[in-house]
Order: sequence, then C-alpha cells, then structure tokens
Amino acid sequence: MLAAIGIAHGALLAYFYVGQESLIFHPEPLPADFRFAFDPREQRVDEVRIAVPGGEIDALHFRQPAPRGLVFYLHGNSGNLATWTTHIDFYRRINYDLFMIDYRGFGKSRGTITSEAQLHADVRAAWDRIAPAYAGKPVVILGRSLGTALATRLARDVNPALLVLVTPFTSLLDLARLHEPLAPTWLLKYPLRSDALIGDVRSPVLLIHGTRDTLTPLAHAERLRSLIRSPAQLLVIDGATHDDIHEYPDYANVLGERLEALGR
Repeated sequence: MLAAIGIAHGALLAYFYVGQESLIFHPEPLPADFRFAFDPREQRVDEVRIAVPGGEIDALHFRQPAPRGLVFYLHGNSGNLATWTTHIDFYRRINYDLFMIDYRGFGKSRGTITSEAQLHADVRAAWDRIAPAYAGKPVVILGRSLGTALATRLARDVNPALLVLVTPFTSLLDLARLHEPLAPTWLLKYPLRSDALIGDVRSPVLLIHGTRDTLTPLAHAERLRSLIRSPAQLLVIDGATHDDIHEYPDYANVLGERLEALGR
C-alpha cells in the first residue's frame, strides 16, 4: 500500500513538472499562411518575423504616419495576435505605434516554450528588433496578465519611458498557492517573480487593476505598488474583472493621458 501511494505521488510530481507548460500557457496556433485582416485605410500594419534559437517569433507592427512614440505590448497566457488585436484602435487615436508579439506556440510563432529564461530572452530579442527605430521618442512597455511579469523584467533591463502593468500578479508562485494550494510549487519552472524585480525598475510605473478580479486579486497590485521605488500610480477600476478591464472608460482615459503626456 505504501509503495503504491509513493508511486502515485511520484507520478503526480512528474506530471506537474513535465506538463506544467500546458497548465500555464494556453496558446491558439494559427496556420503559417494565415493572413491578418486590418483595414489599410485606418493604419499600416507590418508583420515581422524574429528569429530566436530553436524557433521564430511572429509580431505585428501597427504604424502611424508621424507617431508620438511606441507601445511594446506583451499579452496574456492565451489566444494569439488575432484575438489580442480586437481593441487596438485606442493606440491609433492617441497616435502611438504598437508592437505586439506572440510567444512560441502562439499564433504563427514557431517553437515551444521550455523555460522562463527562454521567455525573457525571446521578449528581449523582440525589443532589440524594434526599439532602436524609436530613438528620441518615448517607448512604453505594457504587459497584461502573464505579460506583466515579462514586462517588469524587460523594464528593469532597458528603462523605458513608462511601464504599464494591467492586472499584474506578484509572482506565479503566489498565484499557484492561491488557486492550487496542494500543488508542489517547489517544482514550478516559471516562478515569474515580479515582486523580486519591480523594486529595481527605474521607470515610472502605472498599475491598472479591477476590484472584481478573481484570478489575480487586487492585493497583488497593491503589494507591487508598495515595492516600487520609482514614481508609481495604481489605478483601481471599480467593478472591473481580469478580462474586461480595458472596456471601462477610466482605463482608456488614464492610460491615454499618461501616453499623451509622454509624447508632447
């Protein structure tokens, strides 16, 4: 009996360690010949391919004739660029270019996510590809959900004009303990410790969080706010959840004001 329990426990630990990518990341792949459909009369869109070791990152670059600056956008743990570009007219209205990437296995990006270090390296490769073209203009890093952890690490390393964290979490360790208290978190390959990094960010920080976010409770954003040493603002949107926060007027109003102020 004890041997059987030990074998079952070992199998559970092995499953968690080997299969945790499928628990964390929920990509929606797209065929290689998929064509993104955007109205060329409204904005120019270039598809960019970025070679990374063992894979290739697909990105979309939305361009304005004379942009104020650039928003470098890191999305959440599901979907793809086709699903994450349904509310992007906001950036055109405030005259900012927008650069968005799909992680490995998402959309048309090729390769497989295998480590946190690889994720950060891919994000940095995308940054190095686009940021030099905006020398002399404000470049903003915006992360949403999973993307907030990647954005925090990148901002610490490159010092953007502004770091925006939408529905951030302190760490994936903390989220795992909240939602899966029996999970063997000591085996987690993706701790994504924003709480350990954000104190080293020198850029101004805007955090945006909703009061009804049950996936990542508001306390996570409040904790991160307390750790920031640079100028920081926490925008709390009453009634907003993890998924609909961008639909509230305060989201666009405050974010728009901050971006427009940078581009003056």
